[in-house]
Amino acid sequence: MATPRRKTASVADRTQHHGAVIGDQQQQQTRTRRKTNLPKLACLLLPPLLLTIGLSIFTQSFFLSRTSFDHRSSCAIGSAGNLLTSALGLEGDHVDFLRREGFLSDHDTQGEDEKGEKRGSTDSNGCWVPRRVDSMAIIVVDALRFDFARDHLPLSVGSRLFPSNLPSKNHTQDARASHRGTSKLYQFVADPPTVTMQRLKGLTTGGLPTFADISGSFGGASIDEDSWVEQLKNVPWGRRRHDERNQNQNDVKNGKQPQIAFVGDDTWVDLFPTQFDDCHPFPSFNTRDLDTVDNGCLEHLPRLLDGLVGLKPFNHGDNAASSANSSSSATNNSSKFELIVAHFLGVDHVGHTYGPNNPHMESKLHQIDVMLSNTLDIIDDAPNQSCIVALVLGDHGMTEDGNHGGGSSEEVNAGLFVHFSPGCSNEEQNDGVKGDEIGASSAQAFDSIHQIDLVPTISFLMGLPVPYANIGGLVPDLLPMPRTRTHNNDHEQSSAAASTSSSSTPHIATALALNAAQVWNYLHTYSQTSNDLPMDRLRDLKELLDSAALVYRDAISQSQRLYTKEKEEGGEGEKEGEEEQQQHFFDSTAYRQACGLFKLFLAESTDLGKQVWTQFNDRGMMIGIGILGLAWIMAIPLWKRHVRNEFLGAIFPWNRSLDGTVEKKQRNGSIKENVKGNEDGLNSSLQSFRRLELMTAMIFTIFQCGVLTFSNSYIDNEREIVTFFLSILCLLLLRRWYFVSGSQHTATSAGNNSSVYLPLIVALCSRMNDVFVTGHGLDPSIRLHAAHHPMVFVSSLLVLVILRLRWLNPVSTLIGTDGITPIPLSASIDIFAMFCLAVSWWEKRTIDVSRNGFVMARLAMVALFIGLIHSLFSLFRELKLPTQSSYTNGGGSYRANTAQLALFRGMLFLVIVTGPSTASTAVLIVIQCAALRRMMDSNGAREVPAPVMAAIWRLAIRHVFFATNHHCSFNRLHYSAAFVATDTFYFSIAGFSLFMNTFGWEILGSCLVLVYSRTSGCTTSSKTISAGSNNVWDWFRYFQWTEMLTSCISVSVMKRHLMVWAIFAPRFMFAAVFTVVGLFLWVVDVVMTDFIAPFTTA
Repeated sequence: MATPRRKTASVADRTQHHGAVIGDQQQQQTRTRRKTNLPKLACLLLPPLLLTIGLSIFTQSFFLSRTSFDHRSSCAIGSAGNLLTSALGLEGDHVDFLRREGFLSDHDTQGEDEKGEKRGSTDSNGCWVPRRVDSMAIIVVDALRFDFARDHLPLSVGSRLFPSNLPSKNHTQDARASHRGTSKLYQFVADPPTVTMQRLKGLTTGGLPTFADISGSFGGASIDEDSWVEQLKNVPWGRRRHDERNQNQNDVKNGKQPQIAFVGDDTWVDLFPTQFDDCHPFPSFNTRDLDTVDNGCLEHLPRLLDGLVGLKPFNHGDNAASSANSSSSATNNSSKFELIVAHFLGVDHVGHTYGPNNPHMESKLHQIDVMLSNTLDIIDDAPNQSCIVALVLGDHGMTEDGNHGGGSSEEVNAGLFVHFSPGCSNEEQNDGVKGDEIGASSAQAFDSIHQIDLVPTISFLMGLPVPYANIGGLVPDLLPMPRTRTHNNDHEQSSAAASTSSSSTPHIATALALNAAQVWNYLHTYSQTSNDLPMDRLRDLKELLDSAALVYRDAISQSQRLYTKEKEEGGEGEKEGEEEQQQHFFDSTAYRQACGLFKLFLAESTDLGKQVWTQFNDRGMMIGIGILGLAWIMAIPLWKRHVRNEFLGAIFPWNRSLDGTVEKKQRNGSIKENVKGNEDGLNSSLQSFRRLELMTAMIFTIFQCGVLTFSNSYIDNEREIVTFFLSILCLLLLRRWYFVSGSQHTATSAGNNSSVYLPLIVALCSRMNDVFVTGHGLDPSIRLHAAHHPMVFVSSLLVLVILRLRWLNPVSTLIGTDGITPIPLSASIDIFAMFCLAVSWWEKRTIDVSRNGFVMARLAMVALFIGLIHSLFSLFRELKLPTQSSYTNGGGSYRANTAQLALFRGMLFLVIVTGPSTASTAVLIVIQCAALRRMMDSNGAREVPAPVMAAIWRLAIRHVFFATNHHCSFNRLHYSAAFVATDTFYFSIAGFSLFMNTFGWEILGSCLVLVYSRTSGCTTSSKTISAGSNNVWDWFRYFQWTEMLTSCISVSVMKRHLMVWAIFAPRFMFAAVFTVVGLFLWVVDVVMTDFIAPFTTA
């Protein structure tokens, strides 16, 4: 009885041993084959590696940031005189004269002349020139377009610009109107890209932030360059205080200085994290939140305005009472502010959410108007001995659809409204320095106000040195006369007059001279560290500056001679005669000519800075393009024999018949061809059709990938171009297919004829998406778009459910095996997600703001995430099965459907982050993709050449990008995508949602092309599958690489073009992202196809 058991055990042992031996042999074979395939894999991965290296080098060379310096403009005693001496060649006696006459304030003086006697001249302090204002209120109304400020703010702006147009209701209003200060409205020109963070950098540093800094708009980055905010924080109060009479003497003795306050958009805190003493930031990224930031500003602004220095006169006779009641005053208002910054966001958010022509915009502008009117009334009530200025400005404008970021006139033309308190007397002192003495070019420089021009203006108003890297030019109209003080025994009087001059021209000339010297000092330092500044332009600027300095020195010398001559002749004369002489001393034509030349120099310097604001590393760009070109050549699909044969077969009529079958038999050294089909004339016609399709596809692709990138007009109209090309290619295919259907008379012709109109379906889906589906990326509460109606998006979601159940179920033979989830549970995940999405959109349309749909949107995302994990897990399990048995048992079809299902769930996520109108778009996309897949599986006379099929796929995918209201520009980003499931800003979540909203459709389409190319024919019963369908991905990827290469060439050629940063650079950046997506998928394809898949083969 034991013998059989031993025999059985022996057999089992031998079997086990044999299996182990076979396993070891298979492992050894696997290791050997893996080592053999490694060189092949390395060769296949070489082109993407070269592409990555070339693109990285080119990007770093093209977007190389402007060199930033850690230098700071000095407020030390004598700093202004040293700057004028070194940059303009002024003599020491010239500088002493300017200091003695009160034009410069960089010396330690308490209002004494050279004899030590008290003078009736200014003792107002300032770093370079006398400080003009006691305090300043900067009110930023985000996206305040110029026409908004001019036409939609009647209570604040309109009433002060055109007081005669307002009806007089009572004497109180008439008295208030007569006591108002002076106001000016300007068109405030921004530089593209018109993004808030970059505009604030320009408004505070006077520099031109590089285009690559736009990434900081979503995360924030502190400013490391010199700025007037930093100067205001760091410069000692004793060097820049304006008038001690408006300060509590106890505070002055104790060294307590006024503070800087901020409230509003938290972008300011990102840029200046430690500079503000009283800070109240509010989150700014949620464009659907129209009121939180503005309500926060309205809550804090009255208290901050009440603490403005100079708003309330300080009675020096009450010092004792002031000291006794210090605790009481501290309770009422413990802080004084010399600068207030309030940044309102409501107008910008209304524009993003509803557009500029919506009732919500009228309501928001009225709220801003009332706030500005109250603020300006408070400033008008300031005492006459004080000078307070309010700057109301927009950082950028907005387009007619409420977006910004580009360089159109609507985006760059913001509004700037400047209001001085009555004590400034700015209007009476304006001598009208317009640059007319020099010519039209100089006069135009005075008329044009760019945002960076406000930087030196603010610096001089506040008595600060101009930031080191500023290239903006002073706005003379905004520079009132320095305040002066006459010391008497009984009281002090303040008047707006110069120390010894009643003319503002010498003061303006001195300020412009300092501004020009600072700009030249920066440009000269910059040229020492970089060769990007053209030497010929620098020489021209130096000549212009020297001519201006010469005129300015002559003017000073003339004033010195006349002043010395008058003193030598003796006798001060009558006061009126003395004033006339002083007017003659300082209001000469030479000063005006100097002003015009300095302003012209500043304008030319600004233009030069705009041309070279980025260090274009031409050598690096050429190296990057060269490496990209090498990778592009290596990636040409025609290097592969089967691709080359398929391509040439579409051009030349060998081995091709009406139904695509060929039989070759060789007998006695001769070849006998038995061609099935009609006569040679029909074959020739089909071959002509194919050649026309191939030629048209290549021409369209060359134009869209290459020629288009060199024209800003073509880029602006790329959507229409893509739609036209797609329609033409589909119609050409329809023509051939219809011709074939009329020529075939087989038993299966009826079934084949049913698919004749697939190309027409592709074209019609695109056109329907263009015409009938609008409102992508816009807030669901917008009711101007039919696709946002519940009946439309609910019906679309129901159609998606039907398509999901009908088309996207895996093969039945594999359902329920190996632990894979059955169909009902798998489908229920997607159905539940679409149900939650419908409820979320419905809630967002309700008037009840508490029902925001966030919970249901989150549930939909969670369900899709679970479904996506299920699909990837199922696909991973299938990939572990042997390849041959998988395809034999229907595994290839299952792989295709599983991958397709995963991409369908990815598409549903894109629908969530894009908005209700995308439900209708998704239906059309699913139908279009189904038609394209059937076209790829076509064979015989209807076979579509791989380059043509790749071109159609590329145009269809790019059309979806445009049809969902995207464009290759930053003013078309859907910021609302960050808040589809929450009203709180989380950088990682918001960034991912915005990225997928923008580039997700390109990612989805590229994945579909890869999956369909590698699984072509798995779902068809035909045994004759197009050989070129597997080559579609190769051509698709190659076309994208062509676009990348030509985009690099175009931006390198157009780097000095006026629209390089507004149009060409964004187009290049979008093309780079599209290419990186395709690059990643190519690496995945190579690894899966040539490295992993062979080792799963039985």
